[in-house]
Amino acid sequence: MAEHGPDKRQVRRNFGRASPAYDRFASLQREVRERLLAALDGLSIAPRRLVDIGTGTGHALPELGRRYPKAERIALDLAPEMAHAARRQTSRWRRWRGRDHVLCADAEALPLADASCDLLFSSLAFQWCGDLTRLFGECRRVLRPGGLLHFATFGPDTLHELRTSWQTVDPRPHLIDFHPLHAIGDAVAAAGFANTVVDVDRLRLDYPNVASLMADLKGLGARNAHRDRPRGLTTRTRLQAMTQAYETLRTPAGLPASYEVIYGHAWAAEPHPRANLHEQRIDIEKIGGRHR
Repeated sequence: MAEHGPDKRQVRRNFGRASPAYDRFASLQREVRERLLAALDGLSIAPRRLVDIGTGTGHALPELGRRYPKAERIALDLAPEMAHAARRQTSRWRRWRGRDHVLCADAEALPLADASCDLLFSSLAFQWCGDLTRLFGECRRVLRPGGLLHFATFGPDTLHELRTSWQTVDPRPHLIDFHPLHAIGDAVAAAGFANTVVDVDRLRLDYPNVASLMADLKGLGARNAHRDRPRGLTTRTRLQAMTQAYETLRTPAGLPASYEVIYGHAWAAEPHPRANLHEQRIDIEKIGGRHR
């Protein structure tokens, strides 16, 4: 894990707490997920095993199952509560037959065997990974040659209005650091992927006030998980000062919250050596089909 990456324990706690109400706040996440799924239309792939990394409440699983009905599906999330919620999107019959699995695990340490998967799908999870070299190395390791990595993640312009407003009153970080496009591209190439295609989209939501934006972020589990984040409660004086700074950005539509969405896909070309020989890998075939 990168020294300056997000605090994974805090990320796990935040998303665990948010899981019961997550879907109520996830309108932008739904839009990005639908665009990422639609982008599969132009890609020729017939996976035997696919993994939804950072599955959240599992809403990509039914569509992935419709597109690839013969594929074994694995839903994977860092937060146990999210993994439990995703289980409701799987089939009891398919779980019994060993065709659907739900795993609680870190994308930077996938508990899957080398060259065991054909499609890795991830919508808005990779921004919570601090070490891109480790992340994409793991993705490459578990993909078979010819397998596809298909993902969306947030870029550094995401929530720049909120970040700037906080910086006017408090130099400490109140948001995680989002990976820039060039760093993502370099890490994907270094991991051994080929024919990488990336695209950037910019979306904006408008809020009536700062409180409603903060409520949405809390509801999504996207609270501050920076390793150097301020501990304890933010003082009312600082919160009011940040709000006043944000108000200077108001438009007729409200207070803007911008999102830079990076979409990408890349193909696994040649076998990649195991990144860490000391880690235990579990072949999904060894997970009992009757486990639930």
